[in-house]
Amino acid sequence: MELRQLRYFVAVADELHFGRAARRLHMSQPPLSVQVARLEQEVGVPLFERSTRRVTLTAAGRHLQARARRILDEAESVRTEMRDFADGLAGELTAGFVSSANYTVLPGVVQLFRARRAGVSLSLVPLTSGEQLERLSDGSLDVGIVRDEVPDAEATDVSAAALATEVVFEERLVACLPIDHPLAGLDEVTATQILEVPLISYPRSLMRGYVDRVSEVLAHAGGAANVVEEVVHQETALGFVAAGVGASILPESVRQLVPPSIAVVQLAGSPTTRLLAARSARPANGAVCAAFVGCLHDAARELRVG
Repeated sequence: MELRQLRYFVAVADELHFGRAARRLHMSQPPLSVQVARLEQEVGVPLFERSTRRVTLTAAGRHLQARARRILDEAESVRTEMRDFADGLAGELTAGFVSSANYTVLPGVVQLFRARRAGVSLSLVPLTSGEQLERLSDGSLDVGIVRDEVPDAEATDVSAAALATEVVFEERLVACLPIDHPLAGLDEVTATQILEVPLISYPRSLMRGYVDRVSEVLAHAGGAANVVEEVVHQETALGFVAAGVGASILPESVRQLVPPSIAVVQLAGSPTTRLLAARSARPANGAVCAAFVGCLHDAARELRVG
């Protein structure tokens, strides 16, 4: 029994006239009669009583008419649901994010995505940039919000090389210093001055892009940073700064976190750091991923306008 046969049967059952049913179905009458006869053979019982003057439903026909309508309605519902999956209006999305995104694009993107894609279940996972790239490569993450992290173009791992990134937000880097530090009262500090201060940094294995970006900024002074601590979260870095252990280079959005015991000072030359959207170049749920990245761009745009 095919859905097509059920549609043909319902049309004849509604019209009780093969000619009108054929016109409704935009087909000729002979093939319609053949398909209905085949359906009757398949179910093993007459569905219509035919005479030269009229067509009526048998008891079995009336029963099948009600059942067939429910089946066809359910089939249409399934088709609609599948179209929603294909269009990114339904499904699941697992998104990773660096903790610093909490203070820029993350609140906005979550609000926009849930409003625009109410039928998609969104799971958010806080991860470092390096962890996100690993999980994007093994397929356990759909999209990531990473910082200054671009996949290695020379990666031998096919899955790692197949990741794509695009910039969604850029902000300045700043120096966070103990409030009583001699540099804390300046309008800006140079890379040379920062090299003279103990630095709280991050493990390159987890945040290669960001660590390399800070190293690039300091390299202009021709020296190496005096790293005294490596931490994973910027909140931990701020704790060490507040305790007077040293300074830390962080995104400017960190201003929302700093206590009165920390001074935030601009870096000379206004170097920047970038948040990027990362995803597989060939994602299984491409429409949903594209919708999320679109929301990321819109959230970032609202931040810039605001």
